[in-house]
Amino acid sequence: MTFLTIGHRGVMGVEPENTLRSFLRAEREGLDVIELDLHLSKDGALVVMHDADVDRTTDGQGPISDFTLAELRELDAGQGERIPVFEEVVDAVEAPLQAEIKDTAAARALAEVITRRNLLDRVDVLSFHDQAIAEIRTLLPTARTALVASRYGLDVIDRAQTVDAGMLVLNIRRITLELVQRAHAAGLKVIGWTVNTPDQLKLARGLGLDGGTTDFPEIRRAARYTA
Repeated sequence: MTFLTIGHRGVMGVEPENTLRSFLRAEREGLDVIELDLHLSKDGALVVMHDADVDRTTDGQGPISDFTLAELRELDAGQGERIPVFEEVVDAVEAPLQAEIKDTAAARALAEVITRRNLLDRVDVLSFHDQAIAEIRTLLPTARTALVASRYGLDVIDRAQTVDAGMLVLNIRRITLELVQRAHAAGLKVIGWTVNTPDQLKLARGLGLDGGTTDFPEIRRAARYTA
């Protein structure tokens, strides 16, 4: 069984998260897929950041939506890195991407870029929000989508099917073998996050997961030898 290793915000355990430096490192280390997060700036740019505000990961303060792209570019995102836009990541690396969107507005902006840049075969669209996945499905009927969940039960399978998602990306601390088996029977792939230790990797493999999202590049190397 192929087990995908997915670089979480690049490789955020060793590089500043959601920066070109982190994404390039993830690709260099051989991660199969690179995951990132998207928000809209005040002027509608699709910027790559996890939080709704800039406080934690930059030297600025305030909501992303209060900043224009030019203003965001002035911030230090770690080790001198600047906040990238989605299109820059597409150009910087060749790996498949998982793009997590926070709302329907970001869904519309991402759909436009995917269409314009012909990225349907390269980008999976993820969200915690069912409506954002439903919006992507309306805009891009053939897009690959995934429902993300932290606190969930078996009902997460029905939720994914309702919005026609093909994959679940789930907090590994709550995943059960029953859920994985039911999801697979329903035709859904299951990814666990975050897989950062050898024990978590063994758990992911033992549960029969299709992949794990990790902060650390060494998990990619370890996954090759963990059955």
